[in-house]
Amino acid sequence: MKYILLIDDDEQFRTMLGLVLTEAGYEVQEASDGREGARLYRTRPADLVITDLIMPEQEGVETIKEIRSICRDAKVIAMSGGGRNNGRDYLKIAKAFGANRVLAKPFLNREILEAVESLLQES
Repeated sequence: MKYILLIDDDEQFRTMLGLVLTEAGYEVQEASDGREGARLYRTRPADLVITDLIMPEQEGVETIKEIRSICRDAKVIAMSGGGRNNGRDYLKIAKAFGANRVLAKPFLNREILEAVESLLQES
């Protein structure tokens, strides 16, 4: 069973997405911010990291950089609803700093599952 680390400060969204991923057959561990997510990744590297970009404590781009410093081949999906600015700008920045895929919130369950399956099939 593939292990996914899900990092998002929005508890309701994180719980909902965690259920979608669990029901699709993945083992999911959740973190409420980038600092906690990076700590969990150091303890147990995930097959895939899904991270929000705008979070307190440690935002997503910083988290992606830290995870990449631990494992340069880590697979990462970045997601953002945009906050005060255009979410697409955040997603472009995340892609530049190592996200393999980016998704703008809100997205359909099938969109995230397709991105997850595609990345996990890559060697």
